[in-house]
Amino acid sequence: MRVAVCQLNSRDDRDHNLGVARGLLERAAAVGADLAVLPEYVDYLGPGKTAPKPEPIDGEFAQFFARTARELGLWVHAGSFHEVGPDDEHTYNTTLVFSPGGELAATYRKIHLYDVEIAGRVSYQESRSVSPGERTVVADIAGIPTGLSICYDLRFPELYRRLAIDGARVLVVPAAFMMHTGRDHWEVLLRARAIENQCYVVAAGQIGDHEPSRTCFGRSMVIDPWGTVLAQAPDDVTIATAELDLARLEKIREELPSLANRRLP
Repeated sequence: MRVAVCQLNSRDDRDHNLGVARGLLERAAAVGADLAVLPEYVDYLGPGKTAPKPEPIDGEFAQFFARTARELGLWVHAGSFHEVGPDDEHTYNTTLVFSPGGELAATYRKIHLYDVEIAGRVSYQESRSVSPGERTVVADIAGIPTGLSICYDLRFPELYRRLAIDGARVLVVPAAFMMHTGRDHWEVLLRARAIENQCYVVAAGQIGDHEPSRTCFGRSMVIDPWGTVLAQAPDDVTIATAELDLARLEKIREELPSLANRRLP
């Protein structure tokens, strides 16, 4: 499988953001990608008061990416968007995956919410407006079991171990990782998740400044099951591509059978 990570600087103009996303997906298709992955909140990353209304999983957001997947003949992991939630005060942070035929192939709702207070740097309570998902998801993408996650999930290794035990060979991480943590933790955590679960990790991030007062780290990347970074996006709105070699993955698991040797459930 050839994969592309698409790196965006989504802001408060939804139509513009979707247009940029479409352009990056076209670039991914042009270089022969089978799967393209977009970042968290690909359609809007701006002030809450001007945010688009949350939508169901068959709303305009889904229709846009279903049509794009079909027109480009590409598996599209549409990052995430604000899905209609359980009440008027909360949405879900939701991933949708579309097949090259435009069918909805998988849905995942972010389980771990970013509630963080770092004095003088970050005050963010995602749970004030977002409800957590409750179900892990391993999707069949082009015949490859693929574990789904979103951003802050990355800090919870038990999620990825569950996905690996459930058969995942690829782990996908769409994100809007903050600059001050991303520069120290983003690559380290991604490589750890790849090594400890002996999976490919495909991580697409937001980059640059976003209102209000938010800067994202970027550095979207693809990592192999040995922890080697196969591709990394520069600090720009762009794509990066890599080939996933499933035979190499199986060889690594055979020669260093850490998953098979585990003693705890």
